[in-house]
Amino acid sequence: MEYSLMTKLAAEFLGTAILMIFGNGSVANVELKNTKGHHAGWLNIAMGYGFGVMFPVLMFGAVSGAHINPAMTIAQAVNGMFPWSEVLPYIVAQLLGALVGQLVVYITYYPHYKETEEAEAILGSFCTTDAHNDKVNYFLNEFFGTLVLVVGALCCLVLPWGKADPAAASIVVGFIVWGLVTSMGGPTGPGLNPARDLMPRLLHQILPIPHKGDSRWGEAWIPVVAPIAGAIVGAWMFQFFA
Repeated sequence: MEYSLMTKLAAEFLGTAILMIFGNGSVANVELKNTKGHHAGWLNIAMGYGFGVMFPVLMFGAVSGAHINPAMTIAQAVNGMFPWSEVLPYIVAQLLGALVGQLVVYITYYPHYKETEEAEAILGSFCTTDAHNDKVNYFLNEFFGTLVLVVGALCCLVLPWGKADPAAASIVVGFIVWGLVTSMGGPTGPGLNPARDLMPRLLHQILPIPHKGDSRWGEAWIPVVAPIAGAIVGAWMFQFFA
């Protein structure tokens, strides 16, 4: 069934919002003071992001492709897998979805944002940073992490076995994200998605959160540019080897 562009955009909006609620919501649960999950650990965060991708792909994969990531949309268009005419509308829907999803996280954890005094913990529930404070390391990790994500996701969703059983393929994509966060997520968070970093960082800048510290705009280009570059290479590799 072919859906209208507006329906596809609604799916991208809702899917990206769900990604933020599950993903950054799990970070807020672990990092913010006096939550039930305070200091629950990295696996809690990895699970949140894994499910945050798995569920939108299960829900909306058949509607919009469930890109929920501007890097995936751009990479597929560059490699002739997606129409350029729909790229900008998809990206706008994804950015707005990320904004709304992060706002839901902020609202639901509002008391804990007021209680938390550690600026890095607050920032981490919005966007990524490099643990080594090294912009080269930041770029490389976001580049290779997104490359692996895109290759893995396309192998699951585009190859014949995935098309024959999209539910199984969607579940595997979620496990790929879960695995990536546990294995390659230590240095940067990770982002792997320009919308997931850019719009929450913007909210971090404008929301009146005590002790929030700096939004670190000087490095904000990295989790935008690096995932797009990695995704383009990943989509090219998929087409070359598939």
